[in-house]
Amino acid sequence: MITRRHVLILAGAALVAAPAQAIEPVQVTVYKDPACGCCGAGADHIRNAGYKVTVIDEPEINPLKGRLGVPSSLMSCHTAEVGTYVLEGHVPAAALARLLAEKPEIRGLAVPGMPVGSPGMEVEGTEPEIYDVMAFGSGEPKSFMRFKGGSPL
Repeated sequence: MITRRHVLILAGAALVAAPAQAIEPVQVTVYKDPACGCCGAGADHIRNAGYKVTVIDEPEINPLKGRLGVPSSLMSCHTAEVGTYVLEGHVPAAALARLLAEKPEIRGLAVPGMPVGSPGMEVEGTEPEIYDVMAFGSGEPKSFMRFKGGSPL
């Protein structure tokens, strides 16, 4: 006769014997001008947040931005692809995490310019700036999140 105890023992054994399902980190491909120094630090910020990051030196970065649909008013120093989304500039990992969790119908996120204190743009002894991460796609760009340095406000 099979008792509740037997079922629990068998279920436990099955869990132990089952191979663990590895969660693959999300791939982020960063395109940067070969001469840019801050882009590597921005990529490290995303990598340190648990994403799989590949950095590609792209000497023709501006035509790439155009092909990916980055509005000229939002252009910054580097561009990344994450699935169907585009990241432009020093987008914090917290904004990327929200983007991937909510999956809004936008083309991507951008941090125009290079705000002091944004990931990769930290300057020791200098107060981080407050800046907006902008969502872009159809229509006018709009604020997606606001940050001071790498911290959401």
